[in-house]
Amino acid sequence: GHRRKNWKVRKFVLRDDPAYLHYYDPAGGEEPLGAIHLRGCVVTAVEDMPDSKKYDVDNILFEIITANEIHYYLQAASSTERTEWIKAIQAVARTGK
Repeated sequence: GHRRKNWKVRKFVLRDDPAYLHYYDPAGGEEPLGAIHLRGCVVTAVEDMPDSKKYDVDNILFEIITANEIHYYLQAASSTERTEWIKAIQAVARTGK
């Protein structure tokens, strides 16, 4: 999102064996558009994002930094959902295969 001029809506599926966050086009399609390897990643809430306009992000962002140091910024639907995603991803990053 932060490298592009707009955000894209994606459907995410969290898996622990193997530890991946797969993302899909919400309009349909069985095959994932891509995946984020979560083993050993760091995930944190993002309170302020440089290079973004305030109205674009609504302060419900979180960041995943993979073991390969690739940064992904995602926006949740609400602050509660953001917290749930962060906790779930942290658990999978620690225990997933």
